[in-house]
Amino acid sequence: MAENLRSLDTAEIEERLEQLDGWEYRDGMLRREFVFPNFVEAIGFLTRAAIHAERLNHHPDWSNLYNTVRVALETHDVGGISHLDFDLAMTMNELAST
Repeated sequence: MAENLRSLDTAEIEERLEQLDGWEYRDGMLRREFVFPNFVEAIGFLTRAAIHAERLNHHPDWSNLYNTVRVALETHDVGGISHLDFDLAMTMNELAST
């Protein structure tokens, strides 16, 4: 675990969420549902996001049903939400918009 990796407190999470479209903090995780025009685009998003997640060594809890991808992020190493969750969430938003 990186030395600067720490769990963010509720105030920090809420402040960062204001800058992150579409995500919510619920049940101790950052959550979002992405809807794509079709299955192929949803799988393409998952593939692109997986490459970024692997680079961060930070792997999401996600599911796919046809054109819908549901994502839940949490940093298990710190037992909460860290900057890694927000980094990956921002990347996912960018990937979904392209």
